[in-house]
Amino acid sequence: MAQKQFFVDASIQGPGADPTFCYRSGMAVFEETLQDSVLCASGCNAAGYPLNVLSNFPSRIGMGRTSNPSVFALELDGESMEYGWSFVAFDKTTESNGSLHTTLKLYNERKSIELVEHTLLDGTQMMSRWFTLTNKSAGAVRINRLGLYNGCLEEGDTADHAQTADLAPREIYEVGYFDNDSWGREGEFAWHPLHKDGMFVDCRFNRDRYRHPMLMIRNKFWGKIYFMQLAWSGGCRFTVDVNAQDGRHDATLSLCAELTGYHPLYVIAPGETFETPAVLFGLLQGDLDMAVQEMHAHVRKSVLNRPEANGDACLVGAGMGAEHDMSMETTRAFMKHMAEMGGEVFIIDAGWCCPPGTEASEWGAMNGILEPNADRYPDNGLAKLREECHALGMKFAMWIEIERLGHKAPIAAEHPEWFAAPMFCDRPTGGAIDLTNPAAYAWAHDELARMIREFGLDLLRVDYNIGIDNTFRKGDRGTGINECLNIRHNQAVYKLYGSLKKEFPNVIFENCAGGGGRTDLGQMAAFNHTWVSDNQHMPRSVEITNGMTMALPPERVDRLFAGMGCHMSGEFQSHLRNTMLTHTSLNVIVPRTAQANPDAMAFIRHSMDLYKSFIRPMLPTSLVWHHTPTRADTQKLGYSALEISAPDGTSDALAVFATPTCTERRDVVILPRGLHADLTYAVTLDNSGSTYTATGAQLLQNGVRIVLPSALCSELILFKAQ
Repeated sequence: MAQKQFFVDASIQGPGADPTFCYRSGMAVFEETLQDSVLCASGCNAAGYPLNVLSNFPSRIGMGRTSNPSVFALELDGESMEYGWSFVAFDKTTESNGSLHTTLKLYNERKSIELVEHTLLDGTQMMSRWFTLTNKSAGAVRINRLGLYNGCLEEGDTADHAQTADLAPREIYEVGYFDNDSWGREGEFAWHPLHKDGMFVDCRFNRDRYRHPMLMIRNKFWGKIYFMQLAWSGGCRFTVDVNAQDGRHDATLSLCAELTGYHPLYVIAPGETFETPAVLFGLLQGDLDMAVQEMHAHVRKSVLNRPEANGDACLVGAGMGAEHDMSMETTRAFMKHMAEMGGEVFIIDAGWCCPPGTEASEWGAMNGILEPNADRYPDNGLAKLREECHALGMKFAMWIEIERLGHKAPIAAEHPEWFAAPMFCDRPTGGAIDLTNPAAYAWAHDELARMIREFGLDLLRVDYNIGIDNTFRKGDRGTGINECLNIRHNQAVYKLYGSLKKEFPNVIFENCAGGGGRTDLGQMAAFNHTWVSDNQHMPRSVEITNGMTMALPPERVDRLFAGMGCHMSGEFQSHLRNTMLTHTSLNVIVPRTAQANPDAMAFIRHSMDLYKSFIRPMLPTSLVWHHTPTRADTQKLGYSALEISAPDGTSDALAVFATPTCTERRDVVILPRGLHADLTYAVTLDNSGSTYTATGAQLLQNGVRIVLPSALCSELILFKAQ
């Protein structure tokens, strides 16, 4: 097959009373028509055809096919604003990387609102979409509903054709998302049948915060898959509706991806312009991994593409925090231990502000005291540790949670006005500061900048241990109207870290939020990589790695070996291999006073050598293959398998983990997916160290035979083109 060419295009078709705007990226086509003052979703396809390819018989979706035809869902002051729009302008600019940025400007006289629809096309099967709303009236305007992608996706005789294939309407479509919103259950991807009367999936508002905002819809009969993410740390909802009834010849599939929270979601003051978060939306003919790869390609090129957030993204992190005594002696010993293991960055985690002996119990209460404790680090001990760290060949890093103040931090009592109240009471709770407060924002920015400079940080680890209820607070921003501050606060968070990353482009920014509580692409835009969970227990830890490498490219997914209960279940080798196809982080394997097992240390050093020389070079552009994408798959098969490969097929790595359903020794044959049939490979089985040669054609057809002796054991297979 010829190499895929870069193609983007945007045009107005049939200008006049009902102009249609056609967006094309790769083989994906999206069309919208301004019909009777409504910007309607006119249809999309993954086969590259503009919908008027038959000029006299365009296959666009009519306005009357759904009750919500508009491409956005907008309600202002309790009134629907999905109609009444007039065309102002359509412009397009070419970005430096060749991507196409279009702007469609509309105006609505009913509320004197100017709306600009932004679309970014980059040659992948996915686009980014966001809006700006400018209030040109003399009064404040309340946003009560805001859907960023809305309308009918497809229509036709799907139901009738599917019935001839013995499929009931509920069997035509499946919806895939992360099943669990709880701490430690991140990345549990599952497919669910789409009931003929629809369904919705909530993230963060009305649910806990550990569900990454990603959704897929699969038309099993047509072989089409839609995939989307909201680049948003706040509340959101995906609503999917299928109108397909037994015995009927028509069916429609509709979607709404919207922001959620208490109303009003946002109050736009006179003259103010509000910019929404972005929604990423794509489609193709193919399977889940094809969708994941297109999504990763778009995310790498158009979302996580800030130059200052790309350098040193895959350095091996290593650290210690309040789970240890954190004394100078212990810190020095662990630095040397982790340097021997292959660590490249040493991180002093939570607890550095606490007096000796209190780190485990007081680090949360003392959060906000942003000076190293003098008894813990006497005689400028932190600076000495930094120099010793550099002498060991590692970069130096520290943890900070700037957005939350513990009750023992003096600044919390000094500035009670920095805390916004929850929606249903007037007493601030949780310690989360309101970054929409200019003074609080300035303090957070200036303190982070001071710490980076004063402590000489090479990496900044940002945490956020806050309950979801405390992110939806109320406030009056000078309009006389109480609004939910969730949107404004998250915008301030993005601005805070985005501006600091530009100010300190050579400092690595690592994101964390009590584990995987804030992994969305809005937050990630300023960060090199992110913690996706604090749960390291097998087999759950393997499921987390598997699922979160769907949502994020693997080089951005930080996984930890040792620490956080790793040792409580599973094989030593499996714990490390669970990190090796992502961004690897290390922890200690023995207390300070104990001797490390030389065999264990040898395996770690061997694995880190493989990671640095073979796996890490392909990570930033790697394709990811999920052989067992759901828990149901792993339970049925008795193993979980994850694979990454270089796009040209010259290198490939496959990690296989036995699950608890693998109750006895078994041989497993897995067909690698990232190899090329016309290449010959050296195949290395890491458990035995044995290597053999096989052609890509043989491996693709016959697979690799792997021995799994028991539950929670593993194997790593490496393929290198000769």
